[in-house]
Amino acid sequence: MTDARRPLASRNSAWAGRLAVWAVARDITPNQISQASMGFAAAGFFLYAASTQSNGFTQFLSLILAAATVQIRLLCNLLDGMVAIEGGKGTKDGPFWNEAPDRVSDFLFLAGAGLTAGHPALGLLAAALAITTAYIRELGRAEGFPPDFSGPLAKPQRMAVLTAGTVLAALYATEWTLTVTLWIIVAGAVATVIRRSWTLIGRLNAR
Repeated sequence: MTDARRPLASRNSAWAGRLAVWAVARDITPNQISQASMGFAAAGFFLYAASTQSNGFTQFLSLILAAATVQIRLLCNLLDGMVAIEGGKGTKDGPFWNEAPDRVSDFLFLAGAGLTAGHPALGLLAAALAITTAYIRELGRAEGFPPDFSGPLAKPQRMAVLTAGTVLAALYATEWTLTVTLWIIVAGAVATVIRRSWTLIGRLNAR
């Protein structure tokens, strides 16, 4: 299995290595971890939705837990590749489970944030652009080029912005804060799509 993963410093950390070894020892497969990431994204969506029906501490807790699910999703994204590559548990259908759950997760988290912000269409726009960044990357791979993980707002940065925005929204001006957060994600995703598209066009023309 070719290692074409996103370069992440956390992959070389001791804690990540221990978690991967723990998962391998319990015969947890990378596909199961990828599937679990969608479960956490679904939980995040419902937590965002629940925050619109509550206030005070209940809303605060819903948003803090939603932010936690975003980070757990990223942890799943880290571990599935480590279990597949370092743990030797990669499967033939692994590429599907490595990519498809990410698109579902992007949609659920950003659509959920849009609900909390009071602007569902903005959440859907952010989700569509997030999925487009991945589409351009995978289009390049289909043409035989190395995967382009460039930003300025690739998935790790996008989820970091969403996490920070959600935590801030739990503390202050929920709708306004998440609206600003989503506009930042939209702007960053547009810039990322343009940059990756420009790079791909250049590679195609130079071939």
